[in-house]
Amino acid sequence: MTVRYGRAAVVACAVFAAVLPAPQRWMERWYSRTFYPRLQPAVSAVSDVSPLALLDIGVVVLLAAFLWVAVRWYRRLGTTGMLRRLAVNLVVAGSILYLWFLVVWGLNYRRVPLEQQLSYDGARITRERAVEFARLSIAQANALKPVIAVSGDESLRAALTEVRGWLGVARAPRLGASKRSLLELYFRRAAIDGMTDPFFLEVILNPDVLPSERPFVLAHEWAHLAGYADESEANFVAWLACVRASAAARYSGWLSAYQHVASGLPVADRRALAASLSSAVAADLAAERARFARSSERVRVVAQGAYDTYLRANRISEGIANYNAVVRLMLGTSFDGDWRPALR
Repeated sequence: MTVRYGRAAVVACAVFAAVLPAPQRWMERWYSRTFYPRLQPAVSAVSDVSPLALLDIGVVVLLAAFLWVAVRWYRRLGTTGMLRRLAVNLVVAGSILYLWFLVVWGLNYRRVPLEQQLSYDGARITRERAVEFARLSIAQANALKPVIAVSGDESLRAALTEVRGWLGVARAPRLGASKRSLLELYFRRAAIDGMTDPFFLEVILNPDVLPSERPFVLAHEWAHLAGYADESEANFVAWLACVRASAAARYSGWLSAYQHVASGLPVADRRALAASLSSAVAADLAAERARFARSSERVRVVAQGAYDTYLRANRISEGIANYNAVVRLMLGTSFDGDWRPALR
């Protein structure tokens, strides 16, 4: 009876946590700026000990455990009894994992949006400003392409920590190296560049990501580790970090900024902008498109649908379109200088 009540309590806690209307400012102050900055370095330090993605190990262990208990229950209770027990325990296990997800990382979805923390004005978001920003991005990329060199990630780590400090969190995050994973085949087929494991706070990148893409993709996942769960905010923080890191990172950041902004402009504007790309930069963009074309459209559609559902379930109303919402932050934010965003 005690076990039954314990299981019911776990499920009830998960349901309550899913619908809890916690104030965003409370979450920002006590979770995202106080609890999480202390928890993340500790969890990531443990994850960094393993060269393998702990997410892979966890999934394998869970599947093996459920297979083992399923066989046991089948022998003792038959098919119906086994399925009944499995259903109950799957609900309980799912509830435990959901609570773990929320405590370790997921409550960052409920923090105060950056739009409300920055000196932001939606009136700045105009076609003219977007074209001007895209031209600036192209000029930066054209100038940087001839001088970029392969470099380590230390300058990017330092830059992201600096940006996070500007946004009000002084404690430095732990930003470990990206890991390989059994998910890589899926990433290739679904054109997924990377992910942040929300259970063990580790970063997994698609090994096919190109040198022109990698710094921005890595910075994006590190921004998630730093507590920015919203995709547009992670893109914004990643861009801010890239433009003050190494030449390779700056190039990747400006190239990504150009692509995000240009994607929302009329066709005529996009063609005029593309004509001003240097041949070397255009070749990098063509290589990125070729990598995307090698993925599977069917797998992409399924993956995007699943992630769209996940984002909406975590209170991101735009769903997967939230990635490109970074354009609002780029154009609507006031910058003090050296692309340092002004705060309210």
